[in-house]
Amino acid sequence: MASTAAPTKEELVRRTAELVPLLRKTAVDADENRILPDEVIEAMTEAGIPKMRVPARFGGYESDVNTVVEVLAEVGRGDGSASWVASVWAISTWMMGLFPDEVQEEVFSTPDVRITGILSPTAIGVPTEGGILLNGKWSFNSGARQSHWNANAAMLAHPGGEHEPIMVAVPLSDLRIVDDWHTSGLRGTGSITTIAEDVFVPQARVLSMGPVLAGQHPAQLNASSRIHRAPFMPTACTTISAPAVGLARAAREAFLERLPGRKITYTDYDNQSEAPLTHLQVAEAKICADEAEFHAFDAANLLDAKATQPWTVEDRALVRLHLGAVCRRAKEAVDILNTASGGSSLYSTVPIQRIARDIQAINLHAILHPNTNLELYGRIACGLGPNTPYI
Repeated sequence: MASTAAPTKEELVRRTAELVPLLRKTAVDADENRILPDEVIEAMTEAGIPKMRVPARFGGYESDVNTVVEVLAEVGRGDGSASWVASVWAISTWMMGLFPDEVQEEVFSTPDVRITGILSPTAIGVPTEGGILLNGKWSFNSGARQSHWNANAAMLAHPGGEHEPIMVAVPLSDLRIVDDWHTSGLRGTGSITTIAEDVFVPQARVLSMGPVLAGQHPAQLNASSRIHRAPFMPTACTTISAPAVGLARAAREAFLERLPGRKITYTDYDNQSEAPLTHLQVAEAKICADEAEFHAFDAANLLDAKATQPWTVEDRALVRLHLGAVCRRAKEAVDILNTASGGSSLYSTVPIQRIARDIQAINLHAILHPNTNLELYGRIACGLGPNTPYI
């Protein structure tokens, strides 16, 4: 397929900013129905958001990480669930660009293909003629019902009894869906469970995880692509920090939009905007949100600057540290403004309560959890080895 000229960062951000009113309008429906509305999927597709990490030879943009983070943060300014799904698309689409060329030809032959994925190896593959038979399940499969392919982790059971972590490319149509996404936050992501029951996966669609984490993959036609020479976990972690940045932006805008004319009940403040406490809260939330953005874009700029250079273990841990700081500071910003929003903010039509639930959900994610990420960096800085291969 012929490459197409990729839009600039400014153009992609402009297109995304124009989606924010629609995202805010549909966020309540997405939250209540536990899935993104079709019009949101269509609008993000029309804006080119799923193409940011598609290989250029398939008409994708191969956008740099700084662009990806800014665009996804803008989506999050409209709806955290939409940003989360778009972030998972970005990571999984990038991941698909590491598979053998013939697999990419198959996957990217679908116009405007949407790819989601799971990093937890909660399925087992058993070798069979021409590939593997896959059994198991993946929970938290974000956007699965509205995607075409899954790039999922699994364990390959070798005849000698040892197990090897792998990635598999599987059409969603091969998996059974269990609609179990009944949660308090990120409800609109539709992160349901998918189950593989004796699913045959051709050998070409099985990718050994060890070499991928070490920066080696079988793709040939993408071998010189700058984005596909970047390390796996730093790329994934930086990408998934963007929804938190967007939610901090959303909280500030949602709070200030409701502020005019609001009073502080049981006080003599007829206008909340005149209270010194409010001034302090808005300023403190701004500091936290700005710190979250600093960490997100510092990680993005590090990836863009040295994507093709060697990475030390501490470099990789630093990205995890940035990710933890993004999530912690963004949550602090949201919590401050949520606390200042009054009892009426409990209504489901008031955005701040949904924003608070979404940022809480992000902070509970195993890879994004602030304490886990800070500990990882700290132990490496103190001379110990990492206690995880996901670095």
